[in-house]
Parts: sequence; structure tokens; C-alpha cells
Amino acid sequence: MFTSSSFDKTLKIWDTNTLQPADVFNFEGTVYSHHMSPVATKHCLIAVGTKSPKVQLCDLKSGSCSQILQGHRQEVLAVVWSPRYEYVLATASADSRVKLWDVRRASGCLITLDQYNGEKSKASSEAANTAHNGRVNGLCFTSDGLHLLTIGTDDRMRLWNSSSGENTLVNYGKVCNESRKGLKFTISTGCDPEFAFVPYGSTIAVYTIYSGELITMLRGHYNTVDCCVFQPNFQELYSGSKDCNILAWVPALREPMPDEDAEKQPLNPAFEDGWSSSDDDG
Repeated sequence: MFTSSSFDKTLKIWDTNTLQPADVFNFEGTVYSHHMSPVATKHCLIAVGTKSPKVQLCDLKSGSCSQILQGHRQEVLAVVWSPRYEYVLATASADSRVKLWDVRRASGCLITLDQYNGEKSKASSEAANTAHNGRVNGLCFTSDGLHLLTIGTDDRMRLWNSSSGENTLVNYGKVCNESRKGLKFTISTGCDPEFAFVPYGSTIAVYTIYSGELITMLRGHYNTVDCCVFQPNFQELYSGSKDCNILAWVPALREPMPDEDAEKQPLNPAFEDGWSSSDDDG
């Protein structure tokens, strides 16, 4: 099976054997984002972000929207489950807020991320408990689930400690974000250091997650890049664009430094031992 959601206000569950929808969930407003937990064993919930400020949880077992998470004030642009804890969900909204939820709790919300880390003297009362100074339309957990990256229309990307909710204050510089809907960016798995791949106009910006350094810009698309997905098994990146192309990117293998692995490299014939080990050769 696989899942898809659309501006036609539906979430569809597809049967890959028949290539037909096995189930369809209908919503009152545009669907911006949906996500199914990569680690869940005790639930089959798909989180859905729509034009409504309510986060919807669709249960594949019952075929109905089993739960609603209330707390946002505007449309929910991005939702993503933790890859570490199966009941923890992160949501981002046009109300400038990012919330972490434990879907087992009646009250639901665990943390509302605050870009000022609680220092209200620097923020007005309205700005307190906001993750960005604009719409938050991108979310992505690191592969170990210990940190969360967020992107907002204030052209900022922020890295958060997902257990304490603390803003780590890593500076990525200006991260251009003109998307009016959800921005689908991704994070590498199994790399050192780990990278974030962020759609940036018709290019893809590659940042180191923990130092904030802009490594390179991937150029190949002819129009706005909408989404990026990382494939850890092959260490490949896939990107989709309004130019109607999907591109696959593979890492360039690094050339060894001159002194590196010198013992393993074959010697130049001029430096080889000219002495023979054979007695017959005299």
C-alpha cells in the first residue's frame, strides 16, 4: 500500500496490487500534508493537516477519523511523526506555531516550541511561544528523532531539541521560502555529517544540520522545486519540480587526499624494488 493526499480534499489509501484506492478519507478543506508513522507497531494512524486548524488522525483499522487534536489557530501546513516514539507527532501551522503531541493524552499537546526559549523580555506577548515570525510550512525530524528542523516564511530554518523543545540557535542564514503551502524538505540518514536538503527556488540547498553551513546548491531543475525525498539504502536524493521532472541525485565520491591511504596505492614503477627474489636470475 501507499498513501496520497490532494487539494481535492481527500486522502487515499492505495492497493499496489490493483493500483486502485482501497480507502478514501474526505475532508472539508484542502489537504496540505499527511504522514504515517515509520516506526508504529501499536497504531495505524495517519496524521493529516488541512485548511482547518484541527489536526485529524485517520485510523486505517476502523477506516474513520478517530481523533482530532485541537490547539492551532490557523490551517495546519505540515505534520510529521517522530521516528523515535510512535505516539509523538509534530505539527506546523500558519499561526507561526509548532506543536509536539502525544496522541495518547487527552490534552494532547506536549510542547509549543518557542523561538526565544522562554525569554519573554525579548518578545512581545503575541510573539511568545511562536517558532517563526511567519507561517511555518516545513517540518522534519532528524533520523534519530532527537532533533526537529522547522522552516517558516520568515526565511529562517531552526533546529530544535525535540525532548526539551529548546531552540538550539544554529544559524543557517537566509533560507528563501516563498511557498504558500507545505514545503517538503528532507534530511539524510547514515551520513557524517548529516545534511538537510531544502527546495530553494529552482535549486536545492544542502546544509549541514548541526553547524548550519551551506555546503552546495544542487542545480538541474528548470522550475520551482516542490519536494525532496532521501533514500537511505542507496544514499540517493529524489526531487520533484514544477518543470514536470523527477531527478535522482547521487553523492560524488570524494577523491582520496595525496597522503591518505598511501600504503594501499600501487607504487609508481620507478620506485619499485629492482632486486629480484629469484636465485636463478643471479
